[in-house]
Amino acid sequence: MTQLKIGDFAPEINSIDQNGDNITLKQFKGKKIVLYFYPKDMTPGCTAQSCNLSENYVTLQNKGYEVLGVSCDSIKRHTKFIEKYNLPFSLISDEDQKVVKDYGVWGLKKFMGREYMGINRTTFIIDSHGKIEDIITKVDTKNHTAQILV
Repeated sequence: MTQLKIGDFAPEINSIDQNGDNITLKQFKGKKIVLYFYPKDMTPGCTAQSCNLSENYVTLQNKGYEVLGVSCDSIKRHTKFIEKYNLPFSLISDEDQKVVKDYGVWGLKKFMGREYMGINRTTFIIDSHGKIEDIITKVDTKNHTAQILV
């Protein structure tokens, strides 16, 4: 899992969102960021997590947070996910796995006795100066906003 720790500067991101627009952390300088990594669009846990953040998006914004999701899904799949669930924030398409590797969330997973490489669900709370304020590794997908706002 991640070797990043609280107090470290968050690795820079230079990727694209669901619209093909370039996304960098520098764009959010002076704002706090909820950067959540999730395995796959349209799956039950990822949908619950994304919808929980969406339902609480105004509250998060009122607390000064911007929300960015990251998975290895394509732009096209992200667009369908956003449209289906009316998500109000950007999703980063990390098909080359650069961002997930930079953040240390790409690793061995096990499911039904099978081992494979994938994203370990993790959320980084980044302060307005670009430092990691919190790392949530035991994500409660249905109540994720409460974990962030503790």
